[in-house]
Amino acid sequence: MLRFDVVTLFSPYFDPLQQCGVSRRAFASGQMQLHCWNPRDFAADAHRSVDDRPYGGGPGMVMLAEPLERALDAIAEARRAAGVPDAPVWLFSPTGRRIDQAFVTATAQSSGAVLLCARYEGVDQRLIDRRVDAEISLGDFVLSGGEIPALALLDAVTRLLPGVLGCAESALQDSFSAGLLDCPHYTRPEVHADAPVPAVLLSGDHARIARWRREQALQLTLRRRPDLLAALESERALTAADLRFLRSLGYTPQV
Repeated sequence: MLRFDVVTLFSPYFDPLQQCGVSRRAFASGQMQLHCWNPRDFAADAHRSVDDRPYGGGPGMVMLAEPLERALDAIAEARRAAGVPDAPVWLFSPTGRRIDQAFVTATAQSSGAVLLCARYEGVDQRLIDRRVDAEISLGDFVLSGGEIPALALLDAVTRLLPGVLGCAESALQDSFSAGLLDCPHYTRPEVHADAPVPAVLLSGDHARIARWRREQALQLTLRRRPDLLAALESERALTAADLRFLRSLGYTPQV
C-alpha cells in the first residue's frame, strides 16, 4: 500500500483526486491512502500562525519552521502506529529537481512519501536543512503553492497502480513511459472535416500498425523533444529500424 501524508493549508484541493475520475479507484481499492495535515493545527499561538516576515526584509512572508517540524513529527508517529514504513519528506519548490516519468514510476513502487506544500515566499531554510530529503518541481514556473504539483504527482502515480486504468497497457504506451512521446490517436468517424483516418490504421495488419505508431512516435519526438532521442540512443534503446527511419528524417545519430 502507498501512503502519502500531505502537509497543506488547503486540504480541499485533494478531495477531487479521491472522488473523481480514474484516480478515485486507487483509493477505493485501498492501494493508496492520503492523509492531509494542516500546519495551523501545530501552531503555538492563539492566532495559529504559520508564517512571519523574513529576516533581512523583503516582500512576502516565510513559513515558520516550528509548526512544520511538529507536523512532521506527528506524521512520523502516525506512520509508525499504522505499521507503515518511514517515508522521505519532499518539498515542492521551483528550485527542486523536475518531476519526470522515471520519478513517478519509482514513487509508485515505493511505500509513499510526505509531501510538504509550501506557500508564501517559501519555508524557513533551517526546516529544509533539517527535515527535507528532496526538493521537487513541476516545471520552470512559479505557482501559489505546492498543492497543484502534489496533485499532479499523485495523479500520475495512480495511473501506474493495478486496476486503476481500464486497460493496463495504456500506461505503458503513454508519452515518456517508453522514452518517446506518444503517437497520434484516431477514433470514429473515419472522415472528420475532410480529414480521413490514416489508411494503415484501417488495414487490420497489426505489424504494420505497430511500426507506423512507432515511427509516428519517433517523428514527433524528433520534432518536439530531440533530447529524449539522444537519451535513448545513449542507452542503446533505439533499434536499427528506428535509426534508419530517423536518418530518413535527417537525424544524425550521436553514437
